[in-house]
Amino acid sequence: MTELRQTALEILAITDPQLKVDQTFQLFNDHQQQNLILNIAAIYDGANFDLPGRPQKPELVPPLEVPKRKMDSVEGRASLLHSLAHIEFNAINLALDAIWRFPDMPEQYYADWLRVAKEEAYHFTLVNEYIQSFGYSYGDFQAHNSLWEMVERTQDSVIARMALVPRTMEARGLDAVPMIRERFKQIKDVRAVEILDIILHDEIGHVFVGNHWFNFLCAKAGLSPISTYRDLATQYRAPKLRGPFNLNARKQAGFTVEELSLLGL
Repeated sequence: MTELRQTALEILAITDPQLKVDQTFQLFNDHQQQNLILNIAAIYDGANFDLPGRPQKPELVPPLEVPKRKMDSVEGRASLLHSLAHIEFNAINLALDAIWRFPDMPEQYYADWLRVAKEEAYHFTLVNEYIQSFGYSYGDFQAHNSLWEMVERTQDSVIARMALVPRTMEARGLDAVPMIRERFKQIKDVRAVEILDIILHDEIGHVFVGNHWFNFLCAKAGLSPISTYRDLATQYRAPKLRGPFNLNARKQAGFTVEELSLLGL
């Protein structure tokens, strides 16, 4: 039978976005039907793979070099949606990476991240199909790589990965999506608003997964989540958090009252 973590590594290396999406859906379905084995103790070597697998386009540039997206043209709206598609594509990769890279976690950890990978693949599909209705496709605009860069920085530590990718980088999406949604609502783009509602709902759950496993690891090691997060953010050069914050969504995603109170500091 196919082994879950080995297969996640192989799918991570796929460069074609549609094939990666299809294989991610298949892996999730195989897991649901109990057609997989899970070896939590296995140590896999990713050195033989070019990770992450990504298409030749979009061209990746520093964040400040990505052109500003204006809503007064079809191209501008497509460009903004393209930035979301790129985030979702990277999010598929980060979920697959969390599965294969880190051994000796509870079985539920791998099930949680497989569900995240499947939902990110669904988000990517929704956004890319909508971009195509504008006459564009994923890869047609420049993008930046900040999310994956943090994935690479935290490849040596599962607690750092949980702290700084889902509950830092992805949590920023909880703050940003409502503002993007409002821009599309103002121009009465009903389909874009529907897609963004789906993304926000699911991303709350994804950040919750990160919070859950970060707190699990802190409890297991007898560490304070707040001081540990602060230390990891410094060690791994996490971006400074800046508002406005979607406090309601962050609360639903598992941030404590104390953590939320510290966001303004």
